[in-house]
Amino acid sequence: MSVPDVATRLAPFTTLRLGGPARSVVAAASAAAVVDALRSADVAGEPVLLLGGGSNVVIADEGWPGTVVRVTSTGRAVERRDDGSVLLTVEAGEDWDEVVAASVADGLGGLECLSGIPGRTGATPVQNVGAYGVEIAELLVDVDLYDRRAGVVREHVPAAELGLGYRTSSLKGRDDAIVLRVRFVLSADGASAPIRYPELAGALGVEPGSRVPAAAAREAVLGLRAGKGMVLDPADHDTWSAGSFFTNPVLPEADAPGDGPRWTAGPGLVKLPAAWLIEQAGFRRGHPGPGGRVALSGKHVLALTNRGDGTTADLLVLAREVRDGVRERFGIDLVAEPVLIHCRF
Repeated sequence: MSVPDVATRLAPFTTLRLGGPARSVVAAASAAAVVDALRSADVAGEPVLLLGGGSNVVIADEGWPGTVVRVTSTGRAVERRDDGSVLLTVEAGEDWDEVVAASVADGLGGLECLSGIPGRTGATPVQNVGAYGVEIAELLVDVDLYDRRAGVVREHVPAAELGLGYRTSSLKGRDDAIVLRVRFVLSADGASAPIRYPELAGALGVEPGSRVPAAAAREAVLGLRAGKGMVLDPADHDTWSAGSFFTNPVLPEADAPGDGPRWTAGPGLVKLPAAWLIEQAGFRRGHPGPGGRVALSGKHVLALTNRGDGTTADLLVLAREVRDGVRERFGIDLVAEPVLIHCRF
Protein backbone atom coordinates (compact mmCIF):
# COMPACT_ATOMS: atom_id res chain seq x y z
CA MET A 1 0.00 0.00 0.00
CA SER A 2 1.02 3.64 -0.33
CA VAL A 3 2.78 5.14 2.69
CA PRO A 4 2.86 8.91 3.29
CA ASP A 5 6.38 10.31 3.72
CA VAL A 6 7.13 12.45 6.77
CA ALA A 7 9.38 14.79 4.81
CA THR A 8 7.74 17.01 2.18
CA ARG A 9 10.75 18.94 0.90
CA LEU A 10 11.59 17.62 -2.57
CA ALA A 11 15.26 18.58 -2.84
CA PRO A 12 16.50 15.37 -1.12
CA PHE A 13 14.65 13.31 -3.75
CA THR A 14 16.48 14.89 -6.71
CA THR A 15 20.05 14.54 -7.95
CA LEU A 16 20.32 18.34 -8.15
CA ARG A 17 19.32 18.58 -4.47
CA LEU A 18 16.95 21.37 -5.51
CA GLY A 19 13.19 21.80 -5.22
CA GLY A 20 10.73 23.22 -2.70
CA PRO A 21 8.07 21.43 -0.66
CA ALA A 22 5.02 19.41 -1.70
CA ARG A 23 1.71 19.34 0.11
CA SER A 24 2.23 15.61 0.61
CA VAL A 25 4.67 12.92 -0.52
CA VAL A 26 3.58 9.30 -0.92
CA ALA A 27 5.91 6.34 -1.45
CA ALA A 28 4.34 3.69 -3.72
CA ALA A 29 6.22 0.39 -3.39
CA SER A 30 4.35 -1.59 -6.05
CA ALA A 31 2.58 -1.01 -9.36
CA ALA A 32 -0.75 -1.48 -7.58
CA ALA A 33 0.26 1.12 -4.98
CA VAL A 34 1.13 3.60 -7.73
CA VAL A 35 -2.31 3.11 -9.28
CA ASP A 36 -4.03 3.41 -5.88
CA ALA A 37 -2.18 6.64 -5.05
CA LEU A 38 -3.06 8.18 -8.41
CA ARG A 39 -6.70 7.16 -8.17
CA SER A 40 -6.97 8.61 -4.65
CA ALA A 41 -5.45 11.90 -5.76
CA ASP A 42 -7.69 12.06 -8.82
CA VAL A 43 -10.81 11.49 -6.72
CA ALA A 44 -9.70 14.28 -4.39
CA GLY A 45 -8.94 16.60 -7.31
CA GLU A 46 -5.34 16.85 -6.11
CA PRO A 47 -2.52 17.82 -8.53
CA VAL A 48 -0.07 14.90 -8.83
CA LEU A 49 3.61 14.82 -9.63
CA LEU A 50 5.19 11.41 -10.27
CA LEU A 51 8.80 11.18 -9.11
CA GLY A 52 11.24 8.34 -9.58
CA GLY A 53 14.96 8.85 -9.00
CA GLY A 54 14.70 12.61 -9.47
CA SER A 55 17.61 12.56 -11.91
CA ASN A 56 16.00 14.28 -14.89
CA VAL A 57 13.87 16.97 -13.26
CA VAL A 58 14.28 20.57 -12.22
CA ILE A 59 11.71 21.47 -9.56
CA ALA A 60 10.87 25.08 -8.73
CA ASP A 61 11.88 26.55 -5.38
CA GLU A 62 8.15 26.95 -4.73
CA GLY A 63 7.78 23.17 -4.91
CA TRP A 64 4.63 21.31 -5.91
CA PRO A 65 1.10 22.38 -4.86
CA GLY A 66 -0.25 18.87 -4.42
CA THR A 67 0.75 15.24 -3.97
CA VAL A 68 4.06 13.77 -5.07
CA VAL A 69 3.95 10.03 -5.72
CA ARG A 70 7.41 8.51 -5.39
CA VAL A 71 7.65 5.33 -7.45
CA THR A 72 9.66 2.81 -5.40
CA SER A 73 8.35 -0.47 -6.88
CA THR A 74 10.93 -3.23 -7.33
CA GLY A 75 11.16 -6.54 -9.12
CA ARG A 76 12.91 -8.11 -12.13
CA ALA A 77 12.22 -11.27 -14.13
CA VAL A 78 14.27 -12.98 -16.84
CA GLU A 79 12.62 -15.15 -19.50
CA ARG A 80 14.79 -17.11 -21.93
CA ARG A 81 13.16 -17.31 -25.35
CA ASP A 82 13.29 -19.93 -28.10
CA ASP A 83 15.26 -17.66 -30.45
CA GLY A 84 18.11 -17.41 -27.92
CA SER A 85 17.25 -13.91 -26.75
CA VAL A 86 16.14 -12.94 -23.27
CA LEU A 87 13.08 -10.94 -22.22
CA LEU A 88 13.87 -8.81 -19.16
CA THR A 89 10.84 -7.45 -17.27
CA VAL A 90 11.52 -4.67 -14.76
CA GLU A 91 9.26 -2.78 -12.36
CA ALA A 92 9.23 0.99 -12.86
CA GLY A 93 10.80 1.85 -9.51
CA GLU A 94 13.93 -0.24 -9.93
CA ASP A 95 17.20 1.73 -9.82
CA TRP A 96 18.35 1.85 -13.43
CA ASP A 97 22.06 1.29 -12.93
CA GLU A 98 21.37 -1.65 -10.63
CA VAL A 99 19.29 -3.17 -13.45
CA VAL A 100 22.16 -2.69 -15.89
CA ALA A 101 24.70 -4.12 -13.45
CA ALA A 102 22.51 -7.17 -12.78
CA SER A 103 21.99 -7.80 -16.49
CA VAL A 104 25.74 -7.75 -17.11
CA ALA A 105 26.34 -10.04 -14.11
CA ASP A 106 23.75 -12.45 -15.54
CA GLY A 107 25.64 -12.64 -18.85
CA LEU A 108 23.13 -10.53 -20.77
CA GLY A 109 24.12 -7.99 -23.40
CA GLY A 110 22.53 -4.80 -24.68
CA LEU A 111 22.21 -2.43 -21.71
CA GLU A 112 25.89 -2.02 -20.81
CA CYS A 113 26.41 1.26 -22.71
CA LEU A 114 23.65 2.76 -20.57
CA SER A 115 25.63 2.16 -17.38
CA GLY A 116 25.94 4.85 -14.73
CA ILE A 117 22.78 6.71 -15.69
CA PRO A 118 20.90 7.68 -12.52
CA GLY A 119 17.16 7.35 -12.08
CA ARG A 120 14.45 4.72 -12.19
CA THR A 121 13.67 2.24 -14.93
CA GLY A 122 10.17 3.59 -15.57
CA ALA A 123 11.65 6.86 -16.80
CA THR A 124 13.88 5.28 -19.45
CA PRO A 125 11.23 4.94 -22.20
CA VAL A 126 9.71 8.33 -21.35
CA GLN A 127 12.99 10.06 -22.14
CA ASN A 128 14.18 7.39 -24.59
CA VAL A 129 17.37 7.39 -22.58
CA GLY A 130 20.51 6.99 -24.63
CA ALA A 131 24.28 7.12 -24.24
CA TYR A 132 27.42 5.98 -26.03
CA GLY A 133 25.61 4.92 -29.18
CA VAL A 134 22.69 2.99 -27.64
CA GLU A 135 19.10 4.10 -27.05
CA ILE A 136 16.30 2.47 -25.10
CA ALA A 137 14.25 2.42 -28.34
CA GLU A 138 16.57 -0.29 -29.71
CA LEU A 139 15.92 -2.65 -26.79
CA LEU A 140 12.39 -1.85 -25.62
CA VAL A 141 9.68 -4.41 -26.36
CA ASP A 142 6.70 -2.94 -24.54
CA VAL A 143 5.47 -1.30 -21.33
CA ASP A 144 2.55 -1.57 -18.95
CA LEU A 145 0.83 1.79 -18.45
CA TYR A 146 -1.78 3.22 -16.13
CA ASP A 147 -4.19 5.29 -18.21
CA ARG A 148 -5.43 7.93 -15.77
CA ARG A 149 -8.11 9.24 -18.10
CA ALA A 150 -9.72 5.84 -18.55
CA GLY A 151 -8.79 4.65 -15.06
CA VAL A 152 -7.39 1.35 -16.38
CA VAL A 153 -4.05 -0.45 -16.67
CA ARG A 154 -2.99 -1.11 -20.25
CA GLU A 155 -0.64 -4.07 -20.48
CA HIS A 156 1.96 -4.77 -23.17
CA VAL A 157 1.74 -1.44 -25.01
CA PRO A 158 4.23 -1.94 -27.88
CA ALA A 159 7.30 0.27 -28.11
CA ALA A 160 6.19 1.21 -31.63
CA GLU A 161 3.19 3.03 -30.14
CA LEU A 162 5.26 5.25 -27.84
CA GLY A 163 6.60 7.74 -30.39
CA LEU A 164 10.20 7.14 -29.40
CA GLY A 165 12.60 9.76 -30.75
CA TYR A 166 15.80 11.53 -29.79
CA ARG A 167 15.48 11.97 -25.99
CA THR A 168 11.71 11.98 -26.22
CA SER A 169 8.54 9.92 -26.57
CA SER A 170 4.80 10.45 -26.66
CA LEU A 171 4.88 9.91 -22.88
CA LYS A 172 7.16 12.87 -22.15
CA GLY A 173 5.52 15.91 -20.58
CA ARG A 174 2.30 14.00 -19.85
CA ASP A 175 0.78 12.92 -16.57
CA ASP A 176 -2.05 10.74 -17.89
CA ALA A 177 -0.03 7.70 -19.01
CA ILE A 178 2.14 6.31 -16.23
CA VAL A 179 4.75 3.62 -16.82
CA LEU A 180 4.36 0.75 -14.35
CA ARG A 181 6.55 -1.93 -15.88
CA VAL A 182 9.06 -2.20 -18.76
CA ARG A 183 10.27 -5.09 -20.93
CA PHE A 184 13.53 -5.28 -22.87
CA VAL A 185 14.95 -7.84 -25.29
CA LEU A 186 18.61 -8.65 -24.64
CA SER A 187 21.20 -11.07 -25.97
CA ALA A 188 22.23 -14.05 -23.87
CA ASP A 189 25.81 -14.43 -25.12
CA GLY A 190 27.42 -12.00 -22.67
CA ALA A 191 28.59 -9.72 -25.47
CA SER A 192 27.88 -6.03 -25.73
CA ALA A 193 25.83 -4.25 -28.33
CA PRO A 194 28.02 -3.15 -31.26
CA ILE A 195 30.33 -0.37 -30.06
CA ARG A 196 29.32 2.57 -32.22
CA TYR A 197 30.54 5.57 -30.23
CA PRO A 198 34.11 6.54 -31.23
CA GLU A 199 35.09 7.71 -27.72
CA LEU A 200 33.99 4.38 -26.23
CA ALA A 201 35.66 2.38 -29.02
CA GLY A 202 38.88 4.27 -28.30
CA ALA A 203 38.64 3.58 -24.57
CA LEU A 204 38.17 -0.13 -25.32
CA GLY A 205 40.86 -0.22 -28.01
CA VAL A 206 38.52 -1.69 -30.65
CA GLU A 207 37.17 -0.66 -34.02
CA PRO A 208 33.67 0.88 -34.15
CA GLY A 209 31.11 -1.85 -34.75
CA SER A 210 32.97 -4.41 -32.65
CA ARG A 211 31.33 -6.37 -29.85
CA VAL A 212 33.17 -6.87 -26.58
CA PRO A 213 32.32 -8.57 -23.28
CA ALA A 214 29.43 -6.64 -21.77
CA ALA A 215 31.34 -6.30 -18.50
CA ALA A 216 34.26 -4.62 -20.28
CA ALA A 217 31.94 -2.17 -22.02
CA ARG A 218 30.23 -1.34 -18.73
CA GLU A 219 33.55 -0.70 -16.99
CA ALA A 220 34.70 1.59 -19.81
CA VAL A 221 31.42 3.53 -19.86
CA LEU A 222 31.53 4.05 -16.10
CA GLY A 223 35.08 5.34 -16.43
CA LEU A 224 34.14 7.79 -19.16
CA ARG A 225 31.08 8.99 -17.27
CA ALA A 226 33.03 9.44 -14.03
CA GLY A 227 35.56 11.57 -15.87
CA LYS A 228 32.71 13.89 -16.86
CA GLY A 229 31.11 14.03 -13.42
CA MET A 230 28.20 11.93 -14.64
CA VAL A 231 28.33 9.19 -11.98
CA LEU A 232 26.60 10.17 -8.75
CA ASP A 233 28.88 10.89 -5.79
CA PRO A 234 27.37 12.67 -2.76
CA ALA A 235 30.79 14.13 -1.92
CA ASP A 236 31.36 15.59 -5.40
CA HIS A 237 29.32 18.69 -6.27
CA ASP A 238 30.16 18.13 -9.94
CA THR A 239 27.66 15.27 -9.80
CA TRP A 240 24.90 17.36 -8.18
CA SER A 241 23.21 17.82 -11.53
CA ALA A 242 20.43 16.56 -13.76
CA GLY A 243 22.95 15.08 -16.16
CA SER A 244 23.19 16.77 -19.54
CA PHE A 245 21.09 19.91 -19.25
CA PHE A 246 20.83 20.53 -23.01
CA THR A 247 20.08 18.16 -25.87
CA ASN A 248 22.27 18.08 -28.95
CA PRO A 249 20.43 20.23 -31.52
CA VAL A 250 19.28 18.63 -34.77
CA LEU A 251 18.92 21.04 -37.69
CA PRO A 252 19.16 21.27 -41.48
CA GLU A 253 22.71 20.80 -42.66
CA ALA A 254 22.56 24.16 -44.44
CA ASP A 255 21.95 25.91 -41.11
CA ALA A 256 24.86 24.27 -39.27
CA PRO A 257 28.09 26.18 -38.60
CA GLY A 258 30.68 25.64 -41.30
CA ASP A 259 33.26 24.21 -38.92
CA GLY A 260 32.95 21.92 -35.97
CA PRO A 261 31.83 18.34 -35.32
CA ARG A 262 28.50 16.92 -36.43
CA TRP A 263 26.73 13.63 -37.08
CA THR A 264 24.23 12.70 -39.75
CA ALA A 265 20.71 12.74 -38.29
CA GLY A 266 18.60 11.88 -41.32
CA PRO A 267 18.21 13.16 -44.87
CA GLY A 268 19.56 16.71 -44.97
CA LEU A 269 19.86 16.87 -41.17
CA VAL A 270 22.80 16.97 -38.81
CA LYS A 271 23.16 16.70 -35.04
CA LEU A 272 25.58 19.09 -33.37
CA PRO A 273 27.23 18.47 -29.98
CA ALA A 274 25.76 20.96 -27.54
CA ALA A 275 28.96 20.84 -25.46
CA TRP A 276 30.99 22.08 -28.43
CA LEU A 277 28.52 24.91 -29.10
CA ILE A 278 28.66 25.96 -25.44
CA GLU A 279 32.45 25.98 -25.36
CA GLN A 280 32.69 27.87 -28.64
CA ALA A 281 30.28 30.47 -27.22
CA GLY A 282 32.86 31.23 -24.54
CA PHE A 283 31.74 29.08 -21.60
CA ARG A 284 34.33 26.95 -19.88
CA ARG A 285 34.15 24.15 -17.35
CA GLY A 286 33.39 25.56 -13.91
CA HIS A 287 31.79 28.74 -15.28
CA PRO A 288 29.90 30.15 -12.26
CA GLY A 289 26.31 31.20 -11.99
CA PRO A 290 24.86 33.64 -9.41
CA GLY A 291 27.18 33.97 -6.43
CA GLY A 292 29.00 30.77 -7.40
CA ARG A 293 26.14 28.83 -5.82
CA VAL A 294 25.67 26.99 -9.12
CA ALA A 295 28.13 26.42 -11.96
CA LEU A 296 28.88 24.45 -15.06
CA SER A 297 30.56 21.23 -13.99
CA GLY A 298 34.32 21.37 -13.67
CA LYS A 299 34.43 18.22 -15.78
CA HIS A 300 31.82 18.77 -18.52
CA VAL A 301 30.07 21.93 -19.70
CA LEU A 302 26.75 20.14 -20.40
CA ALA A 303 26.09 19.63 -16.70
CA LEU A 304 24.71 22.51 -14.63
CA THR A 305 25.54 21.82 -11.01
CA ASN A 306 24.43 22.85 -7.55
CA ARG A 307 27.53 23.71 -5.54
CA GLY A 308 25.75 22.95 -2.26
CA ASP A 309 23.75 26.06 -1.44
CA GLY A 310 22.18 26.89 -4.81
CA THR A 311 18.53 27.39 -5.66
CA THR A 312 16.50 26.47 -8.69
CA ALA A 313 16.26 30.18 -9.51
CA ASP A 314 20.08 30.35 -9.54
CA LEU A 315 20.28 27.33 -11.84
CA LEU A 316 17.80 28.81 -14.31
CA VAL A 317 19.75 32.08 -14.45
CA LEU A 318 22.82 30.09 -15.45
CA ALA A 319 20.84 28.03 -17.96
CA ARG A 320 19.53 31.21 -19.62
CA GLU A 321 23.02 32.69 -19.74
CA VAL A 322 24.35 29.64 -21.59
CA ARG A 323 21.30 29.42 -23.88
CA ASP A 324 21.54 33.13 -24.79
CA GLY A 325 25.30 32.91 -25.38
CA VAL A 326 24.91 30.05 -27.84
CA ARG A 327 22.02 31.82 -29.56
CA GLU A 328 24.09 35.00 -29.95
CA ARG A 329 27.13 33.13 -31.26
CA PHE A 330 25.43 30.63 -33.57
CA GLY A 331 21.74 31.56 -33.89
CA ILE A 332 20.86 28.13 -32.46
CA ASP A 333 18.40 27.63 -29.60
CA LEU A 334 19.42 24.99 -27.08
CA VAL A 335 16.60 22.91 -25.61
CA ALA A 336 16.52 21.71 -22.01
CA GLU A 337 16.71 17.93 -21.58
CA PRO A 338 15.35 17.67 -17.98
CA VAL A 339 11.65 18.03 -17.26
CA LEU A 340 11.03 21.49 -15.80
CA ILE A 341 8.46 21.41 -12.96
CA HIS A 342 6.72 24.76 -12.39
CA CYS A 343 9.70 26.60 -13.89
CA ARG A 344 11.17 27.50 -17.24
CA PHE A 345 14.34 29.01 -18.60
